Amino acid sequence: MSFLDFGLSEEIIHGVQSMGYVDPSPIQLRAFPVVLSGRDLIASAQTGTGKTAAFGLPILTKLAKHKAGGKPRCLVLEPTRELAAQVETAFRDFSRFSDLTVGLMYGGVGYGKQREDLKAGVDSLVATPGRLLDHLEQGSVDLSGIEILVLDEVDRMLDMGFLPQVRRIVEQCNKNRQTLFFSATIPPELQGLTQWVVRDPAIIEIGRTHSPAETITHALYPVARDQKFDLLLALLEKTDYSSVLIFCRTKVGADQIAAKLKSNKHSVVALHSNRTQNERMDALEGFKSGKYEVMVATDIAARGIDVAGVSHVINFDVPQHPEDYVHRIGRTGRAQNVGDAFTIFTGEDLEHVVKIEYFIGTKIARQKLEGFNYLYCALFASEVPGSAPKPVRRKTPASRRR
Repeated sequence: MSFLDFGLSEEIIHGVQSMGYVDPSPIQLRAFPVVLSGRDLIASAQTGTGKTAAFGLPILTKLAKHKAGGKPRCLVLEPTRELAAQVETAFRDFSRFSDLTVGLMYGGVGYGKQREDLKAGVDSLVATPGRLLDHLEQGSVDLSGIEILVLDEVDRMLDMGFLPQVRRIVEQCNKNRQTLFFSATIPPELQGLTQWVVRDPAIIEIGRTHSPAETITHALYPVARDQKFDLLLALLEKTDYSSVLIFCRTKVGADQIAAKLKSNKHSVVALHSNRTQNERMDALEGFKSGKYEVMVATDIAARGIDVAGVSHVINFDVPQHPEDYVHRIGRTGRAQNVGDAFTIFTGEDLEHVVKIEYFIGTKIARQKLEGFNYLYCALFASEVPGSAPKPVRRKTPASRRR
C-alpha cells in the first residue's frame, strides 16, 4: 500500500513524498486508519520505525486548514528538548505545502518567541512538560481547544519522572479529545495512566518491542579494562563508517572520550545535558550535516534522536538498564537501512550483559578484532572460546576526515 491509500490529504502526501518517503512502514500502515477514525490509540514499536509520521500525517490531515489566532488544536508532549525540536521539524516538513502552523516549546531558552507564536495562533504545539506547565501557570497558553493529544516516548517520560507533570497537563486539555500513546515499550507501570487518559483504545504492537530491529547487526567485544580506549580506536580505524554514535555512561566520560578521539585526529563532538541548548543543537546539526563523523553522547541521545545515516553505534560503556541497550543501538539501522552496533565490555560489565541478553531473549555474539594486540582477559576463556575473529571492513582513505 502507498500513502495514497489511506485518505491522507494531498498537501500532506506531497510533503511526505518530497522528503523522499516512498512506502509506509508497518507502524504507519496500522496507525493511519485508527488515527483518522478518531479512536484513541496505544502503539508500541521498535525505535526507528517511523512513529512520528505514523501520528503526524493523519493528525495534519485532520487539522486540514490553519485557524488564525486560535487555540492549539493538537498537543504533542515529548520528554526532551531534542525530541521536541525533532518532532516540530517533522511536522513542519510534512505540512510544508499547507498553511498549518506548528509551535515549539521547551526550556533552556527565553519565553519571548514562544509567547509570540501562541498569540499568533498555532495549530499544533510540540512541548516538553516542564516548560508547558510554566506557560500554563503564566496564562499564556490555553489547552481547552485540544482536539488531539499525543504522548510520545511515554516510557521515557516514566523513566524521567514526568508522569505527575503529564497528569497536570492532561487535566487542562479538552475532555472530548482523541488521545494517542506512542512509545518503544509499554511497561506495566503505565497501566494506571493509560486507563485514566485513554478511552477504549486500539492497541498496536509492531515486532518484539524488547528486541533490536532486524536491520541491525550487533556484537559484543570483550577486552581488558585497561584496553577499552585502545580497542575503540582500533574499531574506528578498521571500520568503514559514514558516521558513528558512541555512548558513554557519564557526562565526564563522554567529554574525556571526545577529547581523546580529537587528539587522535577524529572529527568529534560531545552531546550531554551539561551542554547549553545552543551547544546541543550545534552538536546535532554538525553531526547530521557530516561536519563531525563521530558523536560521543550519554543516554540523552539514545531515545528518539533521529539522525539519518548513522552507520555504526559503539557502546563504550555497557548500559546499566537493558532497555537502554535496545534504544542505543536503535540509533542505527533506521528507516529500513542496515547498521552495525559494537559493545565494548569488561569483566565488571558481565552482570549487565547477562541482563541485556535476558531482556532481548537471545545471546549476543562475542567477537575479537583481528590484528588487535589483546592483553589476557578472563572473558576470553568463559565467553568466546575458540571464537573466530569477525571480519571488519577496513576504513578507506576517502571516508576519513578531510
